[in-house]
Amino acid sequence: MVALVIIALTAGAFGAIAWAVDKYRHTFGALLPAGVAVVAALLVWIITMAVGLDNNAGTAWIPWILSMVVGGAAAWATAGFVGRTRHTRQVERTNQILQMH
Repeated sequence: MVALVIIALTAGAFGAIAWAVDKYRHTFGALLPAGVAVVAALLVWIITMAVGLDNNAGTAWIPWILSMVVGGAAAWATAGFVGRTRHTRQVERTNQILQMH
């Protein structure tokens, strides 16, 4: 249970950092990349535990590291994709509104 808490906190921290350094962070909330990171990290942890990578002392580190890496990557990808997409849509919508007047 402690492993889940540590992995969730680390993934959430990666999500917060991904939101903080994104230049389009004003287009989406701070919890979006953190939430995606936590969900992705915990799913990877569950899958790696189900596969049995914690049974051997030589592979017991894989669920920890892989979960954190996948969580961080999911946070960065979410922040980048959502930020750019929403910014583009906001600019298009603003241009449409300005052309009406």
